[in-house]
Amino acid sequence: MASKKDQSENAPVPPPARKPSRQLRFFDNRQKYLMFVNTCNEKWVVANRISDEIEKLQPTPPAVRVFDAGVGDGTVLTRVMRAMHAKYPTKPHYFAGKEISLEDVRLTVEKLPDRFYEHPASVVVLTNMFFSEAPWLQPRSEEDAKNISWHEVALEGSSSYEFEQQLTDFTPFFAGKWKTRSHPGSGSLRYDKPVVLVIYRDDHRFLLDSVIPRPGEARANFDLVIASQPYRLRVPAKFKAEKIIAPLSRALAPGGRLIGLHSYGDDPALEVVRGVWPEENPYQVPRHDILEATRTALGAEQGKFTFDAMPDKQSIFRYAMHTLPDELDGLIGTSTLFAAWNAAVYVAQIDDDRISEAVRSGTYLEATRNVLREHGALWFNDESYVVARNGE
Repeated sequence: MASKKDQSENAPVPPPARKPSRQLRFFDNRQKYLMFVNTCNEKWVVANRISDEIEKLQPTPPAVRVFDAGVGDGTVLTRVMRAMHAKYPTKPHYFAGKEISLEDVRLTVEKLPDRFYEHPASVVVLTNMFFSEAPWLQPRSEEDAKNISWHEVALEGSSSYEFEQQLTDFTPFFAGKWKTRSHPGSGSLRYDKPVVLVIYRDDHRFLLDSVIPRPGEARANFDLVIASQPYRLRVPAKFKAEKIIAPLSRALAPGGRLIGLHSYGDDPALEVVRGVWPEENPYQVPRHDILEATRTALGAEQGKFTFDAMPDKQSIFRYAMHTLPDELDGLIGTSTLFAAWNAAVYVAQIDDDRISEAVRSGTYLEATRNVLREHGALWFNDESYVVARNGE
């Protein structure tokens, strides 16, 4: 968080007073996020689970439409794009995604050149708008609507190398446009100005004319909505439903499916956390509560939808931390312990103040070592659910 400049440039500037748990949310910490995604296979496993839903879609012209409610670094989205190409190799594809993080948008765009090469009839749209706005690419506020920054990138050429060069040249755009500001009370981020970035191949512009969105004319009607970890764990079900899942459900086309995924617990990672904080219970809002709250939030519209919590055997799935075959035998290295600890507290969304206290005491290393020795691995459980709009 930047400090305000003193009127004298040489005068010392005291750090601003803040409550870290409110002003800087742990779940938004960039370094911990990158360490987690690079040491665990969560993105791969989640993408595979989402890809299972592709077999159940009922797309209609002019395109197969997918919305990702939190693109992150683009790993999940691009893997789903590959699966979508395998299922619908000749149909036009429309992929839209919401992401507030400047760096994540950059990482996502870096992964797109190969996707445009393999599936040229693709339109990819990225925006920083709210969940209730992003599917329609339309801010609710008249003031925000007036200030929207809408940009199209029509890629020229026919090779992934050419596409990469053009997208790389475009990256300064993000630093100038993808700006955020934080709420003074909660610390949650929101866009400074709404931005829409539309990317497609110029040589397919004619074919994609009815797919490419235009300002004020974009529609939702998605065949698939991905809601992977779109909310904080401890937020009440009512908030998750009203602010996120209900609006995203309304963005579904007839026959469309929303798949929600979030951390479940009851795994070795939670044992690591409880090795330091025995009473910790981060997984307080199960999928059944979210679906029931979504029914309520949809009100009279709920009859248009089917809510499927699924049995545990179908809903709950596992991902793990990457380790070498002999890495957990004998003496476990500090780097492995730290990676496991980081992953466990990241998933449990423990705030930085509490983590700092545990690190100072040194108890976290022994707690992590004990769990790794007992299980010979570190894995995590997620649960999934589906909201489907009934066909018309």
